[in-house]
Amino acid sequence: MAEQKRDYYEVLGVDKNADDAAIKKAYRTLAKKYHPDMHPGDAEAEKKFKEASEAYAVLSDPEKKRQYDQFGHAAFDGGMGGGGFDFSGADFGDIFGDIFGDLFGGRSSRSQSNGPMKGANLRTSVRITFEEAVFGCKKEIELTVKETCKTCNGSGAKPGTSPETCSKCGGKGQVMFTQQSLFGTIRNVQACPECQGSGKVIKEKCVDCHGSGYIPMKKRYSVDIPAGIDNGQSTRMPGLGEPGINGGPRGDVLIEVIVGRHPIFQRQDFDIYSTVPVSFAVAALGGEILIDTVDGKVIYDVKAGTQTDTRVRLRGKGVPSWRNKDVRGDHYVTLVIQVPDRLKPEAKELLKQFDELTGDTLNAAKSAGDRESAGENKESNSKEGKKKKFWK
Repeated sequence: MAEQKRDYYEVLGVDKNADDAAIKKAYRTLAKKYHPDMHPGDAEAEKKFKEASEAYAVLSDPEKKRQYDQFGHAAFDGGMGGGGFDFSGADFGDIFGDIFGDLFGGRSSRSQSNGPMKGANLRTSVRITFEEAVFGCKKEIELTVKETCKTCNGSGAKPGTSPETCSKCGGKGQVMFTQQSLFGTIRNVQACPECQGSGKVIKEKCVDCHGSGYIPMKKRYSVDIPAGIDNGQSTRMPGLGEPGINGGPRGDVLIEVIVGRHPIFQRQDFDIYSTVPVSFAVAALGGEILIDTVDGKVIYDVKAGTQTDTRVRLRGKGVPSWRNKDVRGDHYVTLVIQVPDRLKPEAKELLKQFDELTGDTLNAAKSAGDRESAGENKESNSKEGKKKKFWK
């Protein structure tokens, strides 16, 4: 009895609604894991590799996938007129190019090029204050950058000599090798190991730059930190990074901003938050208070009867937007009522009089206890009277 095949989706470990990218990624992982070149003589690994390849050949082809979703394995065993399963039409080229590149140090011909490439980015950081982050500022940074060697004018060759065409790749910067697989011969392309993909070889190197064509130099730059930048965000200085490859442009410099803590203000997106103490008298009677903002002190009129933890909103006193510095967030202030902890005898007496006129809260517990005790005595006397009446 023939062994029953596993569901193709189960083989690749993907959902039936998986898109092409997910199917391809799942197969690539399994192909690298079970490829026979990684497990010579391992029959079980070869079996799993073939199983995954068959599943991918079907699920990566829209028409075969439609047939499989409708009829299952019967679509390819001749029972539904499918004529049996084959690998024709399946695109394994880019996948095996990536796999062999990982295994043998090469890269796929689709991704490798010896054309001009942009240089790598440089990264650094600067520390600024809370206010500088809000309103923007200028900062000085020091970087070690590669400048063109003046001795060889960037060629990397000793003065009087020139780089020569690489004999291994013929100046193409790439070499091709073939690899045998279960699906036949796979051609793969990788950067030429002799010239590192440049197509040129320097026989006599410049003594100053040692053949690189560049000299490391320390330089200082002035950086514009935009208003509204937040902690951990970066600003970019284009064209000041590592030199490009094969005539490509320089990379950029990315400056990460580290914002210091503020003793009063806290920030969330473009809004600022703070807490302001309010005296008991101002909270009860109302009055003006001074509130610190990033723009300076502002006067705020507290309403009479304001309770502690009341939050007020100062519109437009927050952080400017990156896109438009004239558009700003808000400043939210939490008012906290302060209770005096040191009172003169005269103040205590006046406060007692105030309390008597506003609810007598100082004696509220005692009054409630007296009323409760009086109620219990009244109820006891009533019960006793009933007893006497009952037994008389």
